[in-house]
Amino acid sequence: MTRLTVAQAVVRFLAAQWSERDGVERRFFGGCVGIFGHGNVAGMGQALATSGTDLPYYLSRNEQAMVHTAAAYARASNRLATLACTTSIGPGATNMITGAAGATINRLPVLLLPGDIFSTRVASPVLQELEDQRSYDVSVNDCFKPVSRYWDRVNRPEQLPSALLAAMRVLTDPAETGAVTLALPQDVQAEAYDWPDELFARRVWHIARPRPERAALARAAELITSAERPLIVAGGGVIYSEATEALRAFAEAHGVPVAETQAGKGALPHGHPLALGAVGATGTTAANAFAREADVVIGIGTRYSDFTTASRTIFAPDARFVNLNVTGFDAAKLSGLQLVADAREGLADLDEACAGWSTPDAYRARAAELIRAWDAKVDAAYAVESTPISQAAVIGAVNAAAGDDGVVVCAAGSMPGDLHKLWRPSGPGSYHVEYGYSCMGYEIAGGLGIKRAAPEREVFVLVGDGSYLMMAQELVTAVADGVKLIVVLVDNSGFASIGRLSESVGAERLGTAYQASDGGPLPVDLAANAASLGATVLRPESVADLRKALEAARSASETTVIYVPTDRLADDVPSSEAWWDVPVAQVATTDATRSAKEEYEANKRAQHAHLAPPA
Repeated sequence: MTRLTVAQAVVRFLAAQWSERDGVERRFFGGCVGIFGHGNVAGMGQALATSGTDLPYYLSRNEQAMVHTAAAYARASNRLATLACTTSIGPGATNMITGAAGATINRLPVLLLPGDIFSTRVASPVLQELEDQRSYDVSVNDCFKPVSRYWDRVNRPEQLPSALLAAMRVLTDPAETGAVTLALPQDVQAEAYDWPDELFARRVWHIARPRPERAALARAAELITSAERPLIVAGGGVIYSEATEALRAFAEAHGVPVAETQAGKGALPHGHPLALGAVGATGTTAANAFAREADVVIGIGTRYSDFTTASRTIFAPDARFVNLNVTGFDAAKLSGLQLVADAREGLADLDEACAGWSTPDAYRARAAELIRAWDAKVDAAYAVESTPISQAAVIGAVNAAAGDDGVVVCAAGSMPGDLHKLWRPSGPGSYHVEYGYSCMGYEIAGGLGIKRAAPEREVFVLVGDGSYLMMAQELVTAVADGVKLIVVLVDNSGFASIGRLSESVGAERLGTAYQASDGGPLPVDLAANAASLGATVLRPESVADLRKALEAARSASETTVIYVPTDRLADDVPSSEAWWDVPVAQVATTDATRSAKEEYEANKRAQHAHLAPPA
C-alpha cells in the first residue's frame, strides 16, 4: 500500500498510463496543463510540484486555450496521446467547457480535472459555489455533462480507482473518445488514503483495430463492385488510424477518386492523380463534380457534416453509401451500408474483397482532367499581386513555405474554407484545421499542442484578427516555454466570412466590421500587441516581402508573428459551386432579403434525405 493524497494518486496514475498500437508503445499523457486557484492549488498543484518528470506541468494563460492545446496535441498524435488539464472551481472550470465541446465534437481525447466544491459541505457556500435550490450536490461542473463522453465526481478516495479506469477506457477507445471530465472536490484532492500499489503500476492500453464483420464486408463489396461512378470521401478517421497507405492502395487498384473532408485533408497528397481535393460547401469543383455523379459513395472515417454534404445537396438523390467507420453511429448515416471497423483494416479487407474490379481508364482520366482544371484556378489565385495582399496569395505563400515538414493550423472564419479549397497538403499531418466546432481562438493554442506533440515540424498558425483578439494570450505561453510558432496574423478589420454570409441573407453586414463610432478605422495595432506579448513581429507589404518574412521566420528559433493586412470585402477564391443551408427570413422589406429567400428556396428543393436502403 502507498499513502498519498487523492491528487497525488491522480498524478502518479496518469504518469503510468501508456497506449499501444501496432506494437508501438508511448506515454498516453504528454503532460498536464493547468492554471491554479484555491480549488486545485493545494491538491493538484502540490501533487504536480512534487511529481518529477514523468508528467510535466505546463502553464497556460487561459483555461479554454489549454483544452484546445490538449485537443490539438491529441490530433497531432493520431489520438494515441493527449494532455490532462487542471483548473480551480468556478470560472476556471467553466472556461474549459467550450474546449470540451470542441474535443468531443471532433472525437479527440482530452482529460479535464476541474476542482469542485467541498464534498463535506462544512463551509458552504464557498467562494465560486453555484447554489442550486434543488440539490446541494450540483456545481458548475455539471455543465460538463453534455459535452463529455464520460463524467464523474470523486466524492470519496475509494471512488477514485474506478473513475480513473473508466476515464482511460473512454479516452483510449476510438469509437467512444472525446472529452472526459473528473470533477475533484477541493477537500477530497488533499485527503490522504492508502492506495493499492497495483493502481500505479505501468498500464498499457491497447488500441484495437477491429476488422469488419464478414457478412457486412461481402455486402459492401457487392455494392462497390456494382458501381459505375464510385467516389471515396476520406475523413479524419483515415488519418487517425494511419490508413493513408491503405487508402492509396485501394484507390489505385480500383480506380476510385478520393475527395477529402476538412479532417481528412492530406489523406492523399496533392499531385496524386486520384486526389480530387476538398468536397462539399468548401470543396473543389473537381470533387464536387464527381460527388454529384457518384452512384456509390464510400465514406471512410467521416461523420458527414453539413459542409461535407453541402447540406445534403452535393450527392445524387439515388446515390448509395458504404460507410467504413470505427463508430457505428457514424457508419449508419445517410442510410449507409454499415462497415464498422478500423479504417486501415477495413480498407485492406475491402481491397481483397473487391479484387479484380476497377473503374474504366476513362473514369481515371476524367478525374485527372478535372484536377488539372482546378489546379489552374488555384495557381491563378495564388499568383494575385495586390495591395493589400489577397488572402489567397497569403495562403499560397504559406503553402510554399511549409514544404514537406510544415503543418498549417487554423479554425474559424473565412480562412478554413479557403484553406480547404486551396491548400496543397504534402501528406497526413500537414493540414490541421479545427472545423467540427469552428471555434474562434483555437489557432495559437492549437499550434502549441501540435508543436508539443511534433517538435520536429514547423507549425504555421493562420489566424484572423477576430480570432486573434479572442485568444492572443497563448503567444505568451509560446514565448515563455520557448515553443517556436510561425503565426501569420491576417487583419481584415472584421469578420469576412460572416460579413459575406450576412450580406447574402439580407442582414447587411451588421456587426461584421471593426470600426470606430464615426465609421472610421479603429486605432488598434495588432502587430504592436503581438510584440508586446513577446513575439518577434514582421510587417510585409507585398507578396515578395511576405515570402521573405516566412523564410526568416523558418530560420528563426523563436516565435514570429507575421502581420498581413487584407481586404475584408475581397472574394478572390474560386467558387466551390456548392451550397450551405443557412435559413433566410421569411418576411422582409428589402429586395436583397427577398431575393436571397428565393434563392434559398430553390436550393432547399435540391436537398435529399438519402433514406433509400443501400442495396
